[in-house]
Amino acid sequence: MERAAVMSAHRTPSVPECNISTSTLAFDQHFTTTAKGILLLAEIVFGMLVWILVGGTDYFDVSALCWVMFVAILCWVLTVCLFIIYLTGAHSRIPKVPWTTLSLCLNCSAAALYLVTAVADAFSVNQAIRGRHNYNCWAASAFPRCLM
Repeated sequence: MERAAVMSAHRTPSVPECNISTSTLAFDQHFTTTAKGILLLAEIVFGMLVWILVGGTDYFDVSALCWVMFVAILCWVLTVCLFIIYLTGAHSRIPKVPWTTLSLCLNCSAAALYLVTAVADAFSVNQAIRGRHNYNCWAASAFPRCLM
């Protein structure tokens, strides 16, 4: 009898138990069907199209196109981050941040920057020779920026 009590005392775990918490961030399946989700996805697709079209050329020869590429990638990365925040529901976990105001500021500044870069891109098309690869890509990259 005593031996059983001693044996059970030795079977206690030697490693202390840790409280492992699980994350409450979850994938919001319905976010991509809302107006905000669809518009963010469209901005991601058009932004990616812009920097792919400009990045596939010799944009570093024209200084205005370096600015276009910087703005395109910066706005695209910020939009992807905001999309992930909304998709995972992290915005509801941090209520002190005014997410609506943050989204408004991001989109208004992106719209202003895209307008400036669309003009710079359109003027840079004149520096390319018509019929060459750079001319077609630069002209095509100015169009989606006007849509945003």
